[in-house]
Amino acid sequence: MAQTINDALRTAKLFSDGLDYKMIHLPPQAITAAAGVLAEIGEPFSALIVDKDEVTLIISTDDLDLYSKRLSGSNASTETYRLITLDVVLEPTLVGFIARISSALASAGITIMPFAAFSRDHLLVPSASFDQAMSVLEALQKQT
Repeated sequence: MAQTINDALRTAKLFSDGLDYKMIHLPPQAITAAAGVLAEIGEPFSALIVDKDEVTLIISTDDLDLYSKRLSGSNASTETYRLITLDVVLEPTLVGFIARISSALASAGITIMPFAAFSRDHLLVPSASFDQAMSVLEALQKQT
């Protein structure tokens, strides 16, 4: 039987590592420096997004302090974020999971940055909204 949104919500564990994160903007030619920093950190959570116009690196504020000199031309976000991992293996055919979550958080006025890994989803929320976001997600789980 195919996984449903309610099944996924009901069984998801809400995980956070307690760290603050920053988004770092880099020019496209900085991909090698960003990938090198990511390889040296070697611990979750981090992300590297590359498109035609920019490189975005997401790392903990502690790691940014350690590696900022190697990221020349970078511009870090002023906002800090906290991680919420929706710790449940999601079927790749599941439709609407993040839509349900983002709708609930949007109704509470909480900004999210969603990230999809191979089998689970992650959210970055502003650090100041973290407790409220967790409460909203826990309430959403109870409704299913």
